Amino acid sequence: MTLIGVISDTHGLLRPEAVLALRGAELLLHAGDIGAPEVIAGLRVLAPVTAVRGNCDRGAWAEACPLRQELTVGGVTILVLHDRNELKSLPPAKGVRVVISGHSHKASIEEKDGVLYLNPGSAGPRRFKLPLTIALLTVRGAQVSAEILDLSR
Repeated sequence: MTLIGVISDTHGLLRPEAVLALRGAELLLHAGDIGAPEVIAGLRVLAPVTAVRGNCDRGAWAEACPLRQELTVGGVTILVLHDRNELKSLPPAKGVRVVISGHSHKASIEEKDGVLYLNPGSAGPRRFKLPLTIALLTVRGAQVSAEILDLSR
């Protein structure tokens, strides 16, 4: 079993509540709008980090982050990108089991055609009166499950 912490839309703010909620994860995925390189540095203290660039990420540090990342964990292929709408023009490759995205600031878990779509919501500055959230993704062999954690509780 592998526990993966998923975070997005931090916009330069790594909240202590997010750090606490992500403790114990073996891998962390950041789905963009990181906001500052210090956010990634703070996450790396907890576990290895895979991150993608969001539409608000600018500067030399952000250019080092790809727009999409594909990785395999325990035989499960995961695609990480910032805006799920990009999949309309460039759908995930065959064999992708999990698609992780951010951008909307709205946490969601949806399974469609054998693919789990996970948006951890936003863990950065509060916007749109939405809750502050992260997600945990569990990979057990070929099985995946996800849960959304509300940081304000």
